Amino acid sequence: MPFYQTSKPCTRWWWFATEIKEKDVEYQLDWAKANNFGGVEIAWVYPLYRYQLDYQRNHHHFYPKDTTAQKWLSPEWSAIVAYTKRYADSIGLACDFTFGSSWPIAGGNIPKEYGTQIYGDTSFRQWLTFAWCWPEKQLVINHCDSNAFNLFAKPVSDALIEPLKGHKPALFTDSWEIRMNSKLKVWTPGFEESFQSKFGYDILPFMEAQLDSFPNVRYDYMMHLDEYVTNGFYKPYVRTCHRLGAWSRVQCLASPTDVMTTYGLVDIPETEAMLNNPDYSRIVSSAACLSSRRMVSSETFTCMYGFKATYLKKENTADCKMVADALFAQGVNQHFYHGMPYNPEGSDTIEFFATTYFGPGGSLTPELPAFNSYMEKVSNILQRGKTYSDVAVYIPYEDAVMKGALPPEKQRVFVWGEYEMRYVEIHEELKKYHPLWINRHYLEEAEFRNGKLSVGDAAFSSLYVDVKYLDVRALKRILELAKSGLKICLKSSPIQPGKNKDENYGNWLNELKSLPNVSSDLGEVILHPPLIEGDSIPPYWCRVESDSTHYIFLAQRLSANLEYPIYSGQSLMKKSDFYTLTFRVNGKTVTRKIEFKPYQSVMIKIDSKGELSFIDISFVPKDPVVLPREMQKSFF
Repeated sequence: MPFYQTSKPCTRWWWFATEIKEKDVEYQLDWAKANNFGGVEIAWVYPLYRYQLDYQRNHHHFYPKDTTAQKWLSPEWSAIVAYTKRYADSIGLACDFTFGSSWPIAGGNIPKEYGTQIYGDTSFRQWLTFAWCWPEKQLVINHCDSNAFNLFAKPVSDALIEPLKGHKPALFTDSWEIRMNSKLKVWTPGFEESFQSKFGYDILPFMEAQLDSFPNVRYDYMMHLDEYVTNGFYKPYVRTCHRLGAWSRVQCLASPTDVMTTYGLVDIPETEAMLNNPDYSRIVSSAACLSSRRMVSSETFTCMYGFKATYLKKENTADCKMVADALFAQGVNQHFYHGMPYNPEGSDTIEFFATTYFGPGGSLTPELPAFNSYMEKVSNILQRGKTYSDVAVYIPYEDAVMKGALPPEKQRVFVWGEYEMRYVEIHEELKKYHPLWINRHYLEEAEFRNGKLSVGDAAFSSLYVDVKYLDVRALKRILELAKSGLKICLKSSPIQPGKNKDENYGNWLNELKSLPNVSSDLGEVILHPPLIEGDSIPPYWCRVESDSTHYIFLAQRLSANLEYPIYSGQSLMKKSDFYTLTFRVNGKTVTRKIEFKPYQSVMIKIDSKGELSFIDISFVPKDPVVLPREMQKSFF
């Protein structure tokens, strides 16, 4: 059963805390349908006057105090949400829901013992102050405790019983926004006892002496925290969605877990850009492939030009296409725009301050139906079959945890640690092989059979390891796989992270390096030709159908290596680019000189006989308005 009835893009739909009326719901859903959207995700947020200063400063809007909103989770609230879902179903639009109001997960029914806790400060509270019920505050839950999540989930679940009927929707939760830094260490009752039992030493003296001074202890702490957050939040979240008859759609970004494993737990793993760089999305799409999840969604265009409200309603469709193409080239195949504010019929003045504006009266509106048609066409093709796999690359998660804090210039609000892996990159020598990330968890699940490392939808010819630190469990598993015959490129001699060292680590590493199928030279490990070769290779993604038909999306040159934020008109392209590329598919070799016309990416089909053809995905946006970088507002 497909998740959605169409591959058309959806949009987040902000419902500000005001009276939601049936006629306005119909008006805006009809507008979305007419503009080629495939659905909406309702996100319940604050009353507009909550951010009065921001709206006045940035857009000269004044929103009077409004207390007309249906009470949060009341029967009246449930009734209008259920009406909206029924109307969306009736006109063929998907209708997903954010699970709770705003983000992160918080509730008005959460007592302090179930709130977020940090070590050493029993008075700490993280309050959510921009929820539907503002000025009432909601307490952010302790994500390490499933009891806290269940307490939060009960009233929300009860209020969504009727709205969840009809076409099966997804329940969405956003990326991790629990404050963490060198002084704020997530904690939970019983952590020290279970840590002592698992690792054999007392963590409290290290917490008292500043954990960041002890990278090996911090590594053990993060491994233990991973288990707590996974079992306390992500697993019960998925179970709750399924119990309610919904899919789980989740952003695991920045959670203090090994996110590849966490992403594999949910039905629809979701990435985010441009608030996050598009290249991060390969982590999400790799996890999806390794766990046989065929859909990878994206919260797309978030703060594309910077935070807050930069170029709002002055966005360029060409810039949006450039960002979307960057995401397609990292495996994304379903988009949720960020986004569309709730506007009553006849209004286009209500705005969300941290977004790209998709709604009536915006600069994107004239080109929106054609642009969404393009997005639908590419998404549809990239949802076919499964992701192509060849070379597995061990993700440097252990390295990231051992490093601690990001450099100051890369930190932002809720962006602090290297463990988030926002900036990890695939080595240039591997890109022609369509590499996917892999971590310890998936190595332990994988089987080596018929000369391939098989896990989920992936079948790898070899494993590439270039890390400074390697968990002893990963080393032992890699050694087992190498003894079974897996070819491994081991670029360096890693060391063991964590306080307690295994005395056999060095022996196992030497044994691994001595095997004939293990080498530091990639050319000695990978003897077959790559999927794509050329003097320069554009960003790309490949899907394979059961009949061995390959679909290869080749992104426009300007989509490569995008970094947050882009500037207005960054996509400007006046002449064609040309690449001469060689494709090796199904035992056939095909070389073509490929033209990338202005603003255009390319979709190639190579059938089971090795015949290459081009699929028309053309969409030509207007030349963008180029504004200088210095006009861009400051961003966090």
